[in-house]
Amino acid sequence: MRFLITGVAGFLGSHLADRMLAEGQEVVGLDNFITGSPDNISHLLGNERFTFCRYDVTEFIYVAGDLDGVLHFASPASPIDYLQLPIQTLKVGSLGTHKALGLAKAKGARFLLASTSEVYGDPAVHPQPESYWGNVNPVGPRGVYDEAKRFAEALAMAYHRYHGVDTRIARIFNTYGPRMRRDDGRVVSNFIVQALQGDPLTVYGDGSQTRSFCYVDDLIEGIYRLFTSDHVEPLNIGNPSEFTISELAELVLDLTGSTAGVDYRPLPEDDPKVRQPDISLARRTLGWEPQVDLREGLKRTIEYFRAVLAKGASQTRGQATS
Repeated sequence: MRFLITGVAGFLGSHLADRMLAEGQEVVGLDNFITGSPDNISHLLGNERFTFCRYDVTEFIYVAGDLDGVLHFASPASPIDYLQLPIQTLKVGSLGTHKALGLAKAKGARFLLASTSEVYGDPAVHPQPESYWGNVNPVGPRGVYDEAKRFAEALAMAYHRYHGVDTRIARIFNTYGPRMRRDDGRVVSNFIVQALQGDPLTVYGDGSQTRSFCYVDDLIEGIYRLFTSDHVEPLNIGNPSEFTISELAELVLDLTGSTAGVDYRPLPEDDPKVRQPDISLARRTLGWEPQVDLREGLKRTIEYFRAVLAKGASQTRGQATS
């Protein structure tokens, strides 16, 4: 089978491409490298079943030949990115989703939207089931991402109901693991890089806000099961184990051996106080739940960032001596 993945050079898109290729499928990948990295897909470029095209998915998408699936992962996905790229974030959530759905319709392909737990905003219901409509500030700084994804979900369901497109919607909760950018502003990568560099860990607010962290391998397994299932409407994919940000900071300090401590900063506007998925539907319909606990997942991610930082230091030394 042949699949198109938008945002293929991103953190999740590149792992999804790995999974599809491991299943024996053919993958066409699109990315414009606004937030994705060529390094994430460099290991795929010699694979005869992988084709890459540098492309902005907010433009009309043409792909020759048949497609069995379109998996739309293109979008800035961390606060630092979508606050710096607000217009691009809105465009890829709206125009990009429209173009990707149009391609799926034209090819008779199944469509999967990478949505987000951010559609729940700063939730008044905890944990968050798919039936919860959310508490989003549409004109706040985070609204460019939250509302782009909410619109993308509405557009996907409109294409399903009106055009008969076979849709899947994954509401992805906080995910971490190898291939995160060291400067993407997400809490796990921030903490690990700061700890490994001997800097205090930046905690916003008092650290009592909670998140639920899913290791990337578990997330991709859930995405794959959803894509190959018969479930059409939105479905939460994330780890229901909830931790405070302070607990995460303590664990990262422990696993890295850092003694740098914590630096507290003011809480950003509209930052969610709690975030925890209700995955009852995923357990029931997909037979899926996460397998990697936070300590083990952090160990793997720390080793990845150790290698990234060591490579960066080696390149710096090489430039200094050349």
